[in-house]
Amino acid sequence: MNARRSLPVIGLTLDHEPAGGYSKFPWYAMRENYFSAVARAGGLPIALPHEPERVEEYLALIDGLVVTGGAFDVDPALFGAAERHDSVSTKDRRTEFELAIMRAAHSSDMPALGICGGEQLMNVALGGSLIQHIPDAVPDALAHEQPNPRNEAGHAVALEPGSALHRITGRAEMQVNSAHHQAVDAAAPGLDVNALAPDGVVEGIEDPGRRWFIGVQWHPEFAIDAGDARIFESFIAACRG
Repeated sequence: MNARRSLPVIGLTLDHEPAGGYSKFPWYAMRENYFSAVARAGGLPIALPHEPERVEEYLALIDGLVVTGGAFDVDPALFGAAERHDSVSTKDRRTEFELAIMRAAHSSDMPALGICGGEQLMNVALGGSLIQHIPDAVPDALAHEQPNPRNEAGHAVALEPGSALHRITGRAEMQVNSAHHQAVDAAAPGLDVNALAPDGVVEGIEDPGRRWFIGVQWHPEFAIDAGDARIFESFIAACRG
């Protein structure tokens, strides 16, 4: 962290929408609670537009990276899939930017948090693969696109004993929300699975060889479980160092 800063600067990737709705022209957007969760934990959040050629300049400005979620998928071609499920919808420039900045953050050992689709992106960035559509791939799967509101729990997750996520949250089990139809399949080389849903779906990954590199499939910015706030607090603490 820059000695002149009183707060660690945290870059959060934005979502992108085509013309329509808010504006007649393409626009960026992001839910407020992504930013408020960072601020509440002691960070200074800033938004990162999708400029892949500016990754190094962005990294020079920030002390930590959050790759957020969204209603879209990573292109299966990026993890070597021969076929593409009919449910897959992509945002290619966003993914290009997030892959580039995630790989750069990992290479430089910058603390990084991947949330929901950001966790999946984190896995693909380092060479892992994804389940393209959970209902078609996982027998007796839970409702990972929960029918109840996202600020309520959808199911439990079991945390891997001894993992960084387990130490950070102090929880063997967490109650989490669930808003995804894809999930980690094969974890990337160097990444460990740190959380599982009761149906066996991967709910979290981490790199034990990095200072702080964790992805979770749920949305801790909603602070549903006591462990959620601890994730942000631990992340911001790592960004200070």
